[in-house]
Amino acid sequence: MRMARRWGVAVVTVLALLCGQGVAGEPSSGPMTAEDLDRVIAQQMDESSLVGVGAAIIVDKRVVWAKGYGFADRDRAIPFTPDTVMNIGSISKTVTGAALMRAVQEGQLSLDTDIDAYLPFKVRNPAFPDVPITLRQLATHTSSITDRWAVYARTYHYGGDSPEPSPTFLADYFTPARKDYAPENFLQVKPGTHREYSNIGAALAGYIVERAVGERLDRYTRDHIFEPLGMRNTAWFLADIPAHRHAQLYVAQSGMAIPIPLYGGTTYPDGGVRTSVADLSRFFIALLNDGAYQGTRILEPETVAQMLRFQYTRDNKPDNVELDQKNSGIFWSTKYNVTRIGHGGTDPGVKTEMLSDLNKDIGIIFFTNTSLDEQQFRDYERILDALWQRALTLKREAATRH
Repeated sequence: MRMARRWGVAVVTVLALLCGQGVAGEPSSGPMTAEDLDRVIAQQMDESSLVGVGAAIIVDKRVVWAKGYGFADRDRAIPFTPDTVMNIGSISKTVTGAALMRAVQEGQLSLDTDIDAYLPFKVRNPAFPDVPITLRQLATHTSSITDRWAVYARTYHYGGDSPEPSPTFLADYFTPARKDYAPENFLQVKPGTHREYSNIGAALAGYIVERAVGERLDRYTRDHIFEPLGMRNTAWFLADIPAHRHAQLYVAQSGMAIPIPLYGGTTYPDGGVRTSVADLSRFFIALLNDGAYQGTRILEPETVAQMLRFQYTRDNKPDNVELDQKNSGIFWSTKYNVTRIGHGGTDPGVKTEMLSDLNKDIGIIFFTNTSLDEQQFRDYERILDALWQRALTLKREAATRH
């Protein structure tokens, strides 16, 4: 998840919680009705000053329910709907991951080749200069690259898209003697041995995809993912979304939801996608359905299997990971003690989740255009839990009918 430390220590604490903790996700004492779900969401929105919420439930690879609540823009009284567009934070990494795996599928990249083979500059941990870093390590957050906040904070550009090209930033970050380079850009651990979530590592993976396929990531994903899937309200940059279509973002504190400027990111492959609940559902179903959505294929089944396969094993895992608590695919993560798969996103004014059970039978998507402080964090999870319980109820009802 992108770390919005600009908004203070409280946000950092929330992000730490989001990376590893969550609701139990077990069946409750009774079925969750549609009315129950509406009631839970309304109550938590009221208690936490969430301005807008959108969500979808997927059962057996189909959207069986989608709804919006509250406002995409409170001052203009524009309702939040499943078609409301907003930035989704680090769920974007799954799109970067799909583009990466398509390039692997086409023979343009290898997950286990030294990334220096793909770059115009070298990327080496100065504490381990003879140890190569691979795409698999970037995609599983085991590369030893770390996000040095004094530098990463600059990548958020409020009021529009970032004027700094991502390749320039990356060259400055990884090349000795350039302005943003420091040994502290890396952990004092051997690449491949320790898990540290890295947004800059994800941006580097996106840049490698660009160089391999010969075009910018936003264009490549538009042509090979968004347009084939009919994701007509999806793009990476603010300039590509009509201003009136984009949700206003808010930060909630002291019982108030305060609007903030929209923003772009220099390291956009780590969190820049702007989409709707309806559009993201198409992409999520394609991943859950071996790479296809309603007859349109974006990846081959074996490629999706490789992307979603758990990369950490008993014989090959980071030294700080317990396998019953965490695992990883290719920019695809487990959550809630390895009971769900998908990804989440957190940024100023943004909280999103895209989660499925391990069998890929049920899934949920959740958007809100309001970020909370750590005291209110459980309110997100109460909504997620209600969505999950409703998904379980709908799955049981579907099984009964068949």
